[in-house]
Amino acid sequence: MGEPEGAAEVRAALLRMRRGAGLPVAFGGLLSGARQFRISDMAGTMTPALRGLAIRTGSGLGGKAAALARPQSVMDYRSSHVISHEYDAAVAAEDLRSVLAVPVVVRGRVRGVLYGALRRPLALGDRALTAALDATRELEQALAVQDEVHRLLSVARQPTTADPAMWEEVREAHGDLHALAHRVTDPLLRQELLAACGRLAKASTGDPRAAGPGGPRADLSPREVDVLACVASGATNATAADRLGLRPETVKSYLRSSMRKLGVHTRLEAVVAARRAGFLP
Repeated sequence: MGEPEGAAEVRAALLRMRRGAGLPVAFGGLLSGARQFRISDMAGTMTPALRGLAIRTGSGLGGKAAALARPQSVMDYRSSHVISHEYDAAVAAEDLRSVLAVPVVVRGRVRGVLYGALRRPLALGDRALTAALDATRELEQALAVQDEVHRLLSVARQPTTADPAMWEEVREAHGDLHALAHRVTDPLLRQELLAACGRLAKASTGDPRAAGPGGPRADLSPREVDVLACVASGATNATAADRLGLRPETVKSYLRSSMRKLGVHTRLEAVVAARRAGFLP
């Protein structure tokens, strides 16, 4: 059984926090229920006391950060009067004193909390807070990408239909899925995403390696398909470049290459040929 979705991203964020903030201990996790999250990953800890600890929203330092949706810190956890102390035993087992908690917020909803800590009662400066916020923002972006992938996959799983409006949604989803494939770090999710792209592309034709209008079999690269999907949606080269994280000159190069492989001479002909060949829905 694989690890929970988002676990790899949480782990990477904790490592970035430790390195960037100079904090010896980092831990955190994502929501496991409506009003609680669990400590799923730890770095720099000496005991298993924190692992699996369920933190309720509003309780302790992390629960307060989740409830207020903003970072919280204490210079000495054990003697702080601004938090509740339900988790003192686990914190004491790790001998943590100065602790910072940063909520993970995606589209206005708290999805978890990341912590950084020292084993001495020292004030955490701007460097620690900035590094923790940077790591958290990267995690939030990764989770937002995963959310968008799942939304688009739900479109991909819908039965195909002759409804023109539905086809436009399918085609838009295909282009977005292809673009997101390069940003997904979870290999299983990426594999499912690319499989969905293939399913959408085959929805209108049978063989994705069918011959193009000029006769030879086309062999488009993933990035060439990305560019053609953007062009099919009406995007200019500049818009496609922005959407795919490429330079406009690179987009032009991919477009020229795909036109050559498909045996066509215009952008419109390239889109039509790519659909006939099964690369686009």
